[in-house]
Amino acid sequence: MFRSLGLLRILVAIALILADYACSTSTFQWPNPQLAYADKQLYASTLSILAQNCPPRDSTTIPAQWLRIAYHDMSTHNVDDGTGGLDASIQYELDRPQQVFRNSSEKSITHCLPLVADVIALAAVFAVAGCGGPLIPFSAGRVDATEAGPATVPEPQQDLASHTEAFRRQGFTPTEMIGLVACGHTLGGVRQVDFPLVVTDTEDVVQTFDTTTNFDNAVVSEYLQNTTENILVVGPNVTTRSDFRIFSSDGNVTMQSFLSSDTFNETCGTLIGRMINTVPSGVTLSQPISEPFDYVVSEPLFSYRNGTFSLGTTLRILGNNPGRTVTMLWADRQGSNCPSTGCTSPSTQTDNVFLTLIGIGNVRGLTANRFLFNATINATTSISKFWFEVDENDGSDPIVVNNGGSGFVIEQDSIFIDNGRSEAVTINSTSEQYKQVVVAIRGDSSSTVSITTFDPASDATTPPYLPTIITTDLQLDERNPSEGGFTFFTANVTDTVNFVNITGNVGGTSYTQENFDMTVTAFPLVEFSQ
Repeated sequence: MFRSLGLLRILVAIALILADYACSTSTFQWPNPQLAYADKQLYASTLSILAQNCPPRDSTTIPAQWLRIAYHDMSTHNVDDGTGGLDASIQYELDRPQQVFRNSSEKSITHCLPLVADVIALAAVFAVAGCGGPLIPFSAGRVDATEAGPATVPEPQQDLASHTEAFRRQGFTPTEMIGLVACGHTLGGVRQVDFPLVVTDTEDVVQTFDTTTNFDNAVVSEYLQNTTENILVVGPNVTTRSDFRIFSSDGNVTMQSFLSSDTFNETCGTLIGRMINTVPSGVTLSQPISEPFDYVVSEPLFSYRNGTFSLGTTLRILGNNPGRTVTMLWADRQGSNCPSTGCTSPSTQTDNVFLTLIGIGNVRGLTANRFLFNATINATTSISKFWFEVDENDGSDPIVVNNGGSGFVIEQDSIFIDNGRSEAVTINSTSEQYKQVVVAIRGDSSSTVSITTFDPASDATTPPYLPTIITTDLQLDERNPSEGGFTFFTANVTDTVNFVNITGNVGGTSYTQENFDMTVTAFPLVEFSQ
């Protein structure tokens, strides 16, 4: 069944490989769902568009709001007993006076829906990079809380001892407290509606912490030069000058070191990285991803129609070489039919890959291409595994992408979503959209099959904002009569379903296809008028 690991609950592993002839420097062994998810979200997520170039909103910026959400969510951590941390408990805490999001800034919450811990952490990574800050490695695997955490967000009116203890409980030393506050307060500011004790001006305008909107050390230099207008340093209410108390708590030694932009960025990258990786004890995060993997193979898609059994997949390759050729090879399930070198199929299409701001930002200029394959497989002997050969055609040896020598193994071919028979349906009169999923089974109509769907959308108006998980028994598909030993079953699922588990019983034998990624399907589009 699906696990509550943020969006990772049901993500399919994306395969990355070691090469036989030329080893890649950034690979992992298939399957590894957490690393696959981290790579996909960090380098292919559309969430980054909302943070690119530090866009404004509500007299502040989207990234400033995202970074604040991440800290407020993490601040429930207690290093003494291992509880709390970045676990999406903030969705249960929005009515607290400590949470400024209860006012007009709830918009930043909606940009993080579904409000899960991994997405909040990812949004913080994009927030920093989107405003020109350091690139923070991203790890996946956070577990979402099911209830509110303690009310432990530090508040401006608290004294230095209270703040020091709050940050100690969260796992940060007094020096790290200074750094984390400075790093967080390079973005955003405060408003009277959120902090009436701090801002006396009733105008609904953010009092920014420094004079820039970028992620930079202006908050430090302006403080040390006594030119700052940071209201938490020079505000009229001495009691709420929390930044002044924190910044000056070591005689400005730490703040002086931050006059070096390199030191500031390096420290901020480390501290914010630790912040988003602060999780309850017992939660294990994936290996951090700081560079995209060289090779990524997508979910294999199968179809059987008119006597033809086909497999479609893609291989993402980092870097752009117009002269590159890529060939897919495979072996059958009986060790015959294909030669020892494997059956082969050339790529049918090459597409440029959209990379997030983490890939293209900060003068990285990374590029990638995706090679598409559609191989015709002998339905009787089927396929046991596949792999790729990449030839740069530059005189170097070809690279064999074969999952460290084992190939990308097809565990079973007795039950699968038929990518060619399934359809994406649109009802023109109502704009309703859904997917008519067809599942193929190597068996007769006495077989049974069910599908469990994961939909990240939630209809809840109050917490918890949980995804929708539904298990449905499929019905025999009368539109697709049995053919070639395959029987077809069908069910309609909502268009927003991202991942599914399929379970079937064929002749007394149970088969499963777990964590199938619906986002990689290419169902034919069908439109109806009613």
